Amino acid sequence: MPPRQSSTPPSFLYGTAWKEERTAALTFQAIRTGFRGIDTANQRRHYYEAGVGEALAEAYRSGLVARPDLFLQTKFTSQGGQDERLPYDPSATLSTQVAQSMASSLEHLGTDYVDSFVLHGPSSNHKWTDEDAEAWEAMIKERGAGRTRFLGVSNVSLEHLQQLADIHNELPAFVQNRCYARFGWDRSVRKFCDEHKIIYQGFSLLTANVEVLRHPLVMELVSRANVTPAQVVFAFARQIGMLPLTGTSNPEHMKEDLDSLRVEISAEAVQVIETIGG
Repeated sequence: MPPRQSSTPPSFLYGTAWKEERTAALTFQAIRTGFRGIDTANQRRHYYEAGVGEALAEAYRSGLVARPDLFLQTKFTSQGGQDERLPYDPSATLSTQVAQSMASSLEHLGTDYVDSFVLHGPSSNHKWTDEDAEAWEAMIKERGAGRTRFLGVSNVSLEHLQQLADIHNELPAFVQNRCYARFGWDRSVRKFCDEHKIIYQGFSLLTANVEVLRHPLVMELVSRANVTPAQVVFAFARQIGMLPLTGTSNPEHMKEDLDSLRVEISAEAVQVIETIGG
């Protein structure tokens, strides 16, 4: 059974990692500010997914949004990325763990489907393993059962993606990576994504790139266009085809980040920013 109609991928994602007891309040604030894409994970080590669900319930009760207005993205995290608070039976097969993690996420989020279900990271830094293949096939089954609309992978290299493509009939709809300017803004992975019509989601765009925020060209754009350095980076990301994430806990920054959707920078400036540190 295909999933019911839900929102298309948004222009911005609000990331809910590392917020602990503030998760519900900050997620609700993000929705109230205008974010319609929410990124979380069933990984208690870095996320409080149930807190996201509390914010969603409040947003629905208040009439702020309805479920179809939102793009909800969660992740399956293998045992290597978890602490002792597992959302599945550690002795079960990986396929069963994927199903149990999804069921737990749906309960946390108060829904019967998510828009995107992401493999939080391969089990090896060097290759796409048999364990990754089993998890990916199990995720495909979750989509077939109507519990997600899209599939994605996170924290992957170009080699992971090439091996995934060689082994499976199904490529991800999304790749989500931490994106460093000094490594060319993950250029090789972005190129693979562009060639295969995969949407690249970039996170830590500000915290991983402090040198960009202080670059003379960025400061010139800030002065000339009356924008913030963060808005320049997010506008740049959008103009090179990236779907950016922000995890700010500052309400004013939430608004400024969304306002970056109206910021345009020249092709020449984009080209220079592409090469900063890379």
